[in-house]
Parts: sequence; C-alpha cells; structure tokens
Amino acid sequence: MEARKPISLLKSADSHAETWPDEPDRFKEMHVDPFLMWCVKQGSSDISIQSDRPVYNEISGHLYPGTFRNLDAEDMATFLTRIYGPEALARLASGMDLDVSYEIRPDRYSRMRFRVNITAILSKGRDGAQITMRTLPSDPPTMDDLKIEQEIRDFWAPRQGMVVITGATGSGKSTLLAAGNRLLLERPEGCGKMLTYEAPIEYTYDGVQSPRSLVSQTEIPRHLPDFAAGVRNALRRKPEIILVGEARDRETISSAIEAAQTGHAVYTTTHTMGVANTVQRMLSTYDMSEREERAIALMETLRLIVTQALAPRIGGGRCGVREWMRFPDDVREKLMDMEFTEWPNEIQRMVPSYGQTMARSAEIFYENGEIDRRHYLLLSSSTGS
Repeated sequence: MEARKPISLLKSADSHAETWPDEPDRFKEMHVDPFLMWCVKQGSSDISIQSDRPVYNEISGHLYPGTFRNLDAEDMATFLTRIYGPEALARLASGMDLDVSYEIRPDRYSRMRFRVNITAILSKGRDGAQITMRTLPSDPPTMDDLKIEQEIRDFWAPRQGMVVITGATGSGKSTLLAAGNRLLLERPEGCGKMLTYEAPIEYTYDGVQSPRSLVSQTEIPRHLPDFAAGVRNALRRKPEIILVGEARDRETISSAIEAAQTGHAVYTTTHTMGVANTVQRMLSTYDMSEREERAIALMETLRLIVTQALAPRIGGGRCGVREWMRFPDDVREKLMDMEFTEWPNEIQRMVPSYGQTMARSAEIFYENGEIDRRHYLLLSSSTGS
C-alpha cells in the first residue's frame, strides 16, 4: 500500500488560500478547536463538515474550502466525538438528527459558541454524516441592532402573560428573543430571576451588565427531557420570567399557559406565519372536546404576538420584516365574548388597529429601498394579511 503523503507535500501553488495552514494528515481531537477557531477568524458564518468532502466555510454567502483534503470516516468520527460525544454515531444510526451547542474557551475571558446540527447522510454508497455549525456572536444583539419597531419594545415586558414569537425555521426567532432578553436585563431595575429552556442554548448573557438580574439557562434535552418538563421545573424555582424555546405540542402549550396564569411573564416561539394563524395553530393541538376551554385560557394570557420573516436586503445582508399585534384587556374581552372559531377572522381584522400587518411592514421596507419588489410581494401574501 502506498504511504500516505504529508499534507504539506500535497499542497501546491494551486491550493486554495482559504485552507487551514496547520491542517494535519489525520484529525485528532486536539486539532478540532484550533481549526474551528481559525474558521471563525476567516469570517465564516457557517462551517459544514461532511464525510468524503473538504470542510467548507460560508463567508458572505459563498462556500470556500477550509481543508485541502476530503475528510474520511476516521476524521468524521473525531469531529463527532469532540463536538457531541462518543454516542454520536449510535444516535445517528438510530435515525436521529442531533441539535446541540458547542463552545470553545480560548482563555478565561473569551468564548466562541456554535449552534450545531448533525445529520446522517449517504456518501459514496456508505453511511456518513454532515455537521453544520452556525457561529454565534459572543453577546446577544440589542433591539437597536435588529431595528425592532418601538411599539414591539413598548409591549415586550408585561408584568405577567405570554409573548409569542413566530416564524419559519431560520427566521431569526431565537435572535429576536435574545435581544428581548437583553432589553429586560439592561433595564435599570433589571428583571429579577430569568429561567430559559432552549434546544440548544444559542446566546449567553455573561457579558450583559445587569446586577439586579439572575439568568439561569437550561438546555433541552441535555439538562431536562423536554420543554414541558422545563416549565414544570420553572414553577418550582420562583422566577419572574420564563423563556420556553418552542411551544410545539399540547403539553408544552398547556404548561406555558399555566405559568402565565400563575403570575409569570412567559416567552416562547412557534413555527407559524401570522398573528391569527398562531392562535389557530396553538389551539389545534387540543382535542375538540377541550379546545374551547383551552382557548379561553390562552386568550386570558396572551399579551403580544410577533411574526418575523427574513428577506434579502438590497446591497447585502438580511432584514427582519415583522407582523405584530398586542392584546390589551379590551381586545381579550371582546374575543372571549365571541365563539373561539370566529377568532382568526376577527384577529386578522384587528391587526392594523393593534399592531401592524406583514403587508404593511413589507411595504415600508420596499418604499425605503431595502427589499426588492419580488420579496415585497411574497411577504405581502405570506400571512394572509
């Protein structure tokens, strides 16, 4: 068998300048963190590590090789073990995809964080894997960074009740929630005890100055099995604020409603588009026999729904386009006097008076020259507004 040539000898004048200059002949666990740190320093927003391919860095929307050679099964096993743990291959073989966070601490004062998805794939006729790592800022953004409308900020901090952030996968819901958390933490009076339950933890708040606040972050399923268990756990810990990463099933929604009814401010997300659709989707998780009772409980606790979509910004980058509606006492009372089956149409009529439709928000971005006509038209019809 021909001896394997050192990487340094394989490289030539035609090699990609973007590849890691310290690339080893074989990746060991000690190489993973220095390599990922190098990728981040190159400006990579997403790092794709895939069987039988080079590692790719996404920089300003384009893919660039980060390694000169393709990764083989042994290399992939090293990355999987380092990033997830020794049980990664077994879990992938059982048909699961894995969502985790990964953190590197170059020194005691700094950290690099990644949101990670690991999915089994077929590569060259054999089972392989793809690891997708999204680099996360060290500190959460501010509401100013995201250009969040003032009306949303004004109603972001109810004394008790539920705030729901909605949108498709990848629409920036977690980032918006993180900015909202930072808003609460940076108030002069702080926010008391905040408990978050996330899958995975994306942003941390170590760098946010808030001497009158205490933040405790729990990762699902690393620390607790699911979001519903998280809410049950929260009710035993006397918090002021509870963040539930996703309300996607009946048990979690019921637990979140219960927490809001018992005097807490609850923040959560759902995968829906539009204010009216969000209420309808949350109620559809219940059996018909209990839907009316749950509808009243949900409406008693709702304070604000924000739907966000991301659109390409003319000139580069993306902008968050939002529909929102606040639910003051008079709105909740009017809706609770109606049959809950009539709520979607009535809420749709109320949005312009108590918030802003996606169509109007998209129109503002289009008139300001921030998005093109095609995305303006897509967003105008995306929520039924």
